[in-house]
Amino acid sequence: MGGKRRLFLRGALLPIGILALWQILSGTGVISQQMFSSPWLIVKQYFYLTSSGELPHHLRISVVRASLGFLFGASSGLILGMLVGMYRPVEEVLNPTVQMIRTIPLLAITPLFIMWFGFGELSKVLLISMGAFFPLYVNTFLGVRNVDSKLFDVARVMEFSRFSQVVKLVIPAALPNILLGIRLSLSIAWLCLVVAELLGADTGVGYMIQEARSFMQTDVMFVGITIFALVGKLSDSVVRLLENRLLRWQDSYKG
Repeated sequence: MGGKRRLFLRGALLPIGILALWQILSGTGVISQQMFSSPWLIVKQYFYLTSSGELPHHLRISVVRASLGFLFGASSGLILGMLVGMYRPVEEVLNPTVQMIRTIPLLAITPLFIMWFGFGELSKVLLISMGAFFPLYVNTFLGVRNVDSKLFDVARVMEFSRFSQVVKLVIPAALPNILLGIRLSLSIAWLCLVVAELLGADTGVGYMIQEARSFMQTDVMFVGITIFALVGKLSDSVVRLLENRLLRWQDSYKG
């Protein structure tokens, strides 16, 4: 327990130092509170928006959007990554097209999504799904291809079915790459959520930031930005916890 507390304190040292310096510079007038606000004003705005119910309302909608987009995109990436990794003909048919689409910037596709699917929830969820798809697809594909071929020979000798090979051999061996892909997909899902809500939404944390920008409410904008940072860090920490539990067998360098 003491080690975890030390780890938390070390991780919190830099953010606390930045916040303290920020507050001092804001309080002494070195930086403009109109442009940068101050940590104290941002905290006060947190309490006000939470007590009024505005922040929980926008946050709930954003979390639902990001979760739906991530689940759809990540599950598709996992399944296709497994198929492309295990079957060479599937790779030859699908992988060139997927890699070509992967290089297209999401900002370039966003106007098309809005034109095709409107400003409703579908366009936002599909945009998030597309962003979450590629990191897990690529990492799953690489994870499957990095499985030792001798393990497949053993599986054939033991007469494993294809399903047993996937469940008992491929997924456990590719798990480090899959979990890395999940972490990257989560972060991209949050980035795509911001883009979707800034370009066309009437609810959500991104919309709250956009509305605050229109009225020069810098403290509200920082509330939205820090909400994205905190929720993103929380989701990443959950996956890190899964990594620590599921990959205990790994004897890798810890730094």
